[in-house]
Amino acid sequence: MITLHHVQYGRSFRVLWLLEEIGLETFGGLEIVEHRIGTKEMRESGLARVSPAVRIPAIEYEGLEMAESGAIVEHLTERFAPELGRAEEHPERADYLQWIHYAETQASLIETLNLVHLFLRPPAQKDPVFLKLMAARLKGTLAGMEARMGGEYLLPGGFSAADIMMGFNLFAAPYYVHLDPFPKLMAYKARLEARDAFRRCVEREGPQRFYSQDFYPVPEAG
Repeated sequence: MITLHHVQYGRSFRVLWLLEEIGLETFGGLEIVEHRIGTKEMRESGLARVSPAVRIPAIEYEGLEMAESGAIVEHLTERFAPELGRAEEHPERADYLQWIHYAETQASLIETLNLVHLFLRPPAQKDPVFLKLMAARLKGTLAGMEARMGGEYLLPGGFSAADIMMGFNLFAAPYYVHLDPFPKLMAYKARLEARDAFRRCVEREGPQRFYSQDFYPVPEAG
């Protein structure tokens, strides 16, 4: 049985989704260890044994202990679902790797916005200029995707693990950037969310409890 260290709708959602796409029976089942982000529990739970940065996701399977969502997704794809990856000799290999890592560039901006909007508490002040810059950078990464979307998924060859990496971002990004200017991304997001494996993950997760409002605008200066 594979063990996933998880926070609801965190980056570990990528791994949960991939496991569902592969089929949980491949691993003899799934055990989820839930963690509460922003609490001492994560450091005191023993997660540090598996994850050097004491962050999710992390997995344990057949003696393997591994952290970092991109690394886990690449490893599990290559080992158990090569059809969701692109082999070294595949003509889409370079684009596949680029999108995998582009997803983390984008996710780092979402993480920064999460930290400032959700974890800073009074008397800490939210810097409007900084938040405007972060939101603009996030919007720029979405515009870059919109300009390159030419088919149903990121790669012409069809659905891949790169879409799983990016699909998590498209769940979180709309809390900070409106997607209306990006019709291709909105359609792409809808296709991802219609996949059976994605829907099973959402059913397992239940209503999200991280964001307390539908959209977080940049605060007024002063």
